Amino acid sequence: MLDANLKQQLNTYLQNIVAPIELSLTTNDTDKSRELETLAGEIAELSDKISVKAGNDRRAPSMAVGAAGEAPRVNFAGIPMGHEFTSLVLALLQAGGHPSKADAELQEQIRNLPGEFHFETYISLSCQNCPDVVQALNLMAVLNPNITHTMIDGALFQEEVDERQIMAVPSVYLNGEHFGQGRMTLSEIVNKLDTGAAEKKAAELNERDPYEVLVVGGGPAGASAAIYAARKGIRTGVVAERFGGQVMDTLGIENFISVPYTEGPKLVASLEQHVKEYEVDIITEQSAAKLTKNELIEVELASGATLKSRSVILATGARWREMNVPGEQEYRGKGVAYCPHCDGPLFKGKSVAVIGGGNSGIEAAIDLAGIVKDVTVLEFADTLRADDVLVKKAESLPNVTIIKQAMTTEVLGDDNKVIGLKYKDRRTDETHVLDVAGIFVQIGLMPNSEWLKDSLELTERGEIVIDSHGATSMPGVFAAGDVTATPYKQIVISMGSGATAALGAFDHLIRN
Repeated sequence: MLDANLKQQLNTYLQNIVAPIELSLTTNDTDKSRELETLAGEIAELSDKISVKAGNDRRAPSMAVGAAGEAPRVNFAGIPMGHEFTSLVLALLQAGGHPSKADAELQEQIRNLPGEFHFETYISLSCQNCPDVVQALNLMAVLNPNITHTMIDGALFQEEVDERQIMAVPSVYLNGEHFGQGRMTLSEIVNKLDTGAAEKKAAELNERDPYEVLVVGGGPAGASAAIYAARKGIRTGVVAERFGGQVMDTLGIENFISVPYTEGPKLVASLEQHVKEYEVDIITEQSAAKLTKNELIEVELASGATLKSRSVILATGARWREMNVPGEQEYRGKGVAYCPHCDGPLFKGKSVAVIGGGNSGIEAAIDLAGIVKDVTVLEFADTLRADDVLVKKAESLPNVTIIKQAMTTEVLGDDNKVIGLKYKDRRTDETHVLDVAGIFVQIGLMPNSEWLKDSLELTERGEIVIDSHGATSMPGVFAAGDVTATPYKQIVISMGSGATAALGAFDHLIRN
């Protein structure tokens, strides 16, 4: 299961275990069970503090991780490899007494949560968003004896996935009821359980002193702006819903100069670590709601708090563009999806559609073709916008069909899940129906700027208008990245525009 290099790395990590732990295996007579037994045996061979015993979980194969002599509270139903291997390593370390790097105050909040919480998280091993949720809930189970968590690989437990009609991952259940879907941070989960936390946080934010530069957004543009501002020695803050922004949902990155290949979550981790090397006040799980200028510039947050600053840099990025057709919102997460890497494995052996013939759409079709029964790509225009090499690859696949001049008009469902879609042939005006179980929307991005429409000059597309220094129509307010009218939405361009905006803001401060 583990190659020599991976064993060597794992052996180094396992040296940090300070107390004995047990791996409880529940298996049956399947190849996957034998794989899990091999994995557990190889892990146990690397540390004399790890032992393996028989378990009695209702799912097989599964492996529970816990302190020796205690009932385990962290369980992996499936084989935690791929993106979830890191989740397994952290579970081993934390169960063995190695301290977490999570905020100490947040850990204490977890220990003091009242009640019993039994979490289940359905994942796919190709999902880059899932490990954040799995690792957060695993840590909560380690810290609080009244919390348990089971990661479930949906591909191995298809009956459960079908019964609960799970069509997007990660999908979290608490005490048998649906709790949440999609990426969630540790603090988001805790604050959802601790109902008084949001009000306390808002009150605390209202008391903060004004900043010299306040960056709104935590993606590449925001991180770059924060670093450049902090290096000037001025009071700098970052407020964002989450660190990383859209990049967290990006799998392979091959055009980041000097780095031949990386993945979105890895790049975001490096960005966050770099920002934290400076005295930057980072505020997450907060979304901006209003921008006004009085004596200082004020950013009102959705939580009710207000942050003040002498200058502001807006780097709120963009999100997936929606089709805006009947049924899309009703069946979002029930067959309508926006991340083929995350949710593709849930449609194994089924027919799916991809909306959009650009690079993202054709790449999605190629990826999905190896998992699903067949893929139909619908492109509105009469030509594909994707690179020729991608188009040729897609056209060579026997289970990929490309239909041009097709306008999606409706998502069809049975009240529980997607069963098809309607589209109109723009050449003939004829309406057709595709019988599909999944619809992957890949039609570009929308700027996150709705909250600014009464404050700043925006383009018809909702992008913030800026000058060569990143300045907006409001003095003291600058903008950078995908939320602006700057062409070519690329990570490296966003980073450069973040630096430009920070230098522009600093120049504004010293002149005013």
